[in-house]
Amino acid sequence: MNRIRVLPENVANQIAAGEVVERPASVVKELVENALDAEARHVRVEIQAGGRSLIRVSDDGAGMSRDDALLCFERHATSKIRSAEDLQRVGTMGFRGEALPSIASVSRLVLTTREREGVSPEAVQVIIHGGKIVEVRSAAGPPGTSVEVRHLFYNLPARRKFLRSEETERAHIQHYLTLAAVAFPEVGFHFVNRQRTVWRLPPTELDPADAASRLAALRERLRGLYGSELRLIPTDYRARLRLPHLPDESLSGEGPFHEEDALRIWGFIGAPGVSRATRADQHIFVNRRPIEHRGLNRAILEGYHTALMKGRFPVCALFIECDPALVDVNVHPAKREVKFRLELQVRTAVTQAVRQALLRYAAGEGAEPARLASRGESGAASGEERGAAPEPPAESPAPTEQELKLPGDVLARLRPRREEIPRTPRSEAESRLPTAFPGTRSPEPISGPASSDEGRAEGRPEGSKLPASESAPLLQIPLRVLGVLGDLYVAMESDRGLVLMDQHAAHERVLFEQMMEQLESGPVPAQRLLLPETVELGPRDAAFLRRNLEALARLGVRLNEFGERTFLLDALPSFVSAPDPRRFVLDLLDELQRTGVRVNRFRLGEEAVAKTVCRHAVKAGDPLKPPEIERLVEQLRRCRMPYTCPHGRPTLIEFSYRELEKRFGRTG
Repeated sequence: MNRIRVLPENVANQIAAGEVVERPASVVKELVENALDAEARHVRVEIQAGGRSLIRVSDDGAGMSRDDALLCFERHATSKIRSAEDLQRVGTMGFRGEALPSIASVSRLVLTTREREGVSPEAVQVIIHGGKIVEVRSAAGPPGTSVEVRHLFYNLPARRKFLRSEETERAHIQHYLTLAAVAFPEVGFHFVNRQRTVWRLPPTELDPADAASRLAALRERLRGLYGSELRLIPTDYRARLRLPHLPDESLSGEGPFHEEDALRIWGFIGAPGVSRATRADQHIFVNRRPIEHRGLNRAILEGYHTALMKGRFPVCALFIECDPALVDVNVHPAKREVKFRLELQVRTAVTQAVRQALLRYAAGEGAEPARLASRGESGAASGEERGAAPEPPAESPAPTEQELKLPGDVLARLRPRREEIPRTPRSEAESRLPTAFPGTRSPEPISGPASSDEGRAEGRPEGSKLPASESAPLLQIPLRVLGVLGDLYVAMESDRGLVLMDQHAAHERVLFEQMMEQLESGPVPAQRLLLPETVELGPRDAAFLRRNLEALARLGVRLNEFGERTFLLDALPSFVSAPDPRRFVLDLLDELQRTGVRVNRFRLGEEAVAKTVCRHAVKAGDPLKPPEIERLVEQLRRCRMPYTCPHGRPTLIEFSYRELEKRFGRTG
């Protein structure tokens, strides 16, 4: 008796369905991708019972002829792949030819389609139950395709009972449709749940060749999905990818390169202070395909760096565009994950794109009229490590030796160039009162680069109108000091509303950037260890360290090869206080490899500097007089990233007049 046999076709289809169709959201995903590949301008998705009893996806795309309508239910039948070479450059959303036969094998499916440019006024309708064609007939229907899927997994009760609740399945469907709507703002989406419209998003006109048009279309689509109050920063960044001679040549960055190709990263990221407790609102698209990629998630987080608190995650909608030959979209059955040929270069570019956008936001460049995209980047940024940022004036101060207790050889390069923020003591009774100015004329505002008093009348906004400076970054508009609350929070007024500044966090940021500029201005001194330490590594870590020995030595971390996978550590940077030098090196290697960043002074010394400036910045209870506060605000304006302290906590919080009016019940 033969032990090996060919499975029946319906069993093979059901096995394939197990990979392609995990839940109702998988059906919606496959059908919507087919509609998008058919160049649909409108897509309507209707579900009932979380997709268990009904999923109907209708579009106005190219449609199919009668022969194509029958052929599309054959295994591996597709219009998107012609040869094996096409798999190396996949430019469509779907390409395997397994979706429709797999879905039809586990449901009762009705396909109605009519060619958009066909001569026949009739549509063709194909009815399939459990993978078997029941009927093929002519029907009435508009140009395009409609696929109706009823009773999903009706013939597989074991699979059906593992589906979650109706609300959970609906949430998965809505999540995918949100991603599709963000990826294709030029397509209108209509989502109906239990015969009630959840949202209807009209198509947006855009010019694919115009960066401003694409950002405007994406901004409009994000407004439709998330509202207009979310503060996002636009980014449009280009980088060069170094490509090897041969497809099978090592892509580790070594060896000869002869060609360069462009990588473009554009979209929106959350402004400092806009974050979530999870990555649920972190949307990444590669050639418009929504994906999940841990490496890119870490690259985005690295781009925020000191602008985000630990345990919080950025909000973003980022689009990565590159040659399809550089991306493998066939590494996951549901195409949720992709693999890059040059992953390290892509991750580094994503980090730089995020960092450049944040730096330009802090500098007040590229502000747009819309609140959703205010304070952002409007043009392509360069690919430098720290990015283009405003240089501090020549008189910008450095902390004094008495204030920053660092080793002497580091402090030798950190001599003060002007006085620090003066600290004037006052009596205990006086220190418990807010620093206000009753009975006197309000002090002059701390001028910013931009000034606007439009919409102001008798000290308050004219009705609910927003001033012209609504789109300007907070530190680019005039601020008037009102007082100090609790010897910590500085209250200021702008033409947009109320601003609170944490004096400790603000001083931390000022000192941190001054220290980092000094450390980056020259070679880092090394301090020899009393007894050298041996560091033994695995093959991958040893190879990484061997490639970066010279860079680490320039930064004060001196290691020498002491065997195939063993290194001898004999010096560390003088500002590093490490009780266990070996553990310090291991942690440093893990961090550098995890984030995918280059070995640089900024990355190496910042943790020690952040801890130092935290100890020496002004604290809660340290009294500051108005001139001292004004000097602190001016120093904060000169910082590259002024809106957070080195630990990611906000330095400034703004309450607009609109928010205040809502709190007091003046508006609905």
